[in-house]
Amino acid sequence: MRNRGRLPSWAAGLIGLGVLVFLWWLLSVTLYTPEPGTNFTPVPSPFDVFSRILDDGLAAYWVFFKVTIEEALTGFVYGNVLALLLASTVLLVPRLEPIVLQIGVVTYCLPVVAVGGIAIVVLGGAERPGDPSSTATFLAGFLVFFTTLVGAVVGFKAADRTSLDVIHVYGGGRFAQLRKVRLIAAVPSILSALQVAVPTAFLGAILGEYMGATDRSVGITLIRLQGNLDSEGVWAVIVLCAAVALIGYAVVGLVARLLTPWVSGVSQ
Repeated sequence: MRNRGRLPSWAAGLIGLGVLVFLWWLLSVTLYTPEPGTNFTPVPSPFDVFSRILDDGLAAYWVFFKVTIEEALTGFVYGNVLALLLASTVLLVPRLEPIVLQIGVVTYCLPVVAVGGIAIVVLGGAERPGDPSSTATFLAGFLVFFTTLVGAVVGFKAADRTSLDVIHVYGGGRFAQLRKVRLIAAVPSILSALQVAVPTAFLGAILGEYMGATDRSVGITLIRLQGNLDSEGVWAVIVLCAAVALIGYAVVGLVARLLTPWVSGVSQ
């Protein structure tokens, strides 16, 4: 039975968004007012930024956002598939668990800037103008790997011991336990990890674009806007980045809610 006094998640999200916009506006009119003799301010008001987006039109931003989204989506798939495969291997061959987890920890501890520098030398960037960057795709997958690996391993180990024993009594091996029990038990944990991985993959793609080797992407656009001291343009792109990440996060969250109604308390 749901708690009737609890605020719905969508309402809490709207309130949080409203508070952030209010704090943003407050900073823009107090601490970050335009410099004397100029119209430049590092923190323009939200009204100016949203007006800039409306004046430019979403089509003007989609030209470079679609490249970054493709990089993030490709890296998201590769990174998560590799993490899930390694997590499954740990259950089939338990002796590999320390090695696999150490690999995950190492990837998490490596400086992203250093990894990106190596990736740009080894993988390069976009093959043709307007194509996704190989380095950005790699960093998107690199950043989601650890979160999904840990989430999957924890989820697989959350399986009910009695159910595992039943499979074993009826002659099932580790693969049967993985397929019939562990995978089902791990679904909520895996979906939670995938939900967190969505904005992480998008961030990784943008970081990869900052390494260069792209001519049409969110990262290179931010560099150009920063070089032109176009603060409204920078903030407009940042706001749209947050919107894209939030939409992806919400979509995976909706899928998780539909696939695991017992976790969210939704009755069939």
